[in-house]
Amino acid sequence: MKLRVWHIPQVPMKAFHVEVSNMEEAWKIMNILWDYDSFQYENNVKPDYSNVTGLEYWDEEEKDWLEWYDEDGYDIKQHFDNMEDE
Repeated sequence: MKLRVWHIPQVPMKAFHVEVSNMEEAWKIMNILWDYDSFQYENNVKPDYSNVTGLEYWDEEEKDWLEWYDEDGYDIKQHFDNMEDE
């Protein structure tokens, strides 16, 4: 399955994308992006921010990138949050 992380560092900018090999790599990259945005805010690089990040997969049938959800309907953040709660 083709996967990619999308990240908007300041809404309403357009997203940039990073292709990833698997879910764990996606989760690691997402956390790095969130930490980097927080670092910039805390160190007055940017006065404020409103970011958003997600994971998409390539759907061969639709010929388009679609938002990824697990078999229980959770997005990647909810998916990994649930794993930590177990």
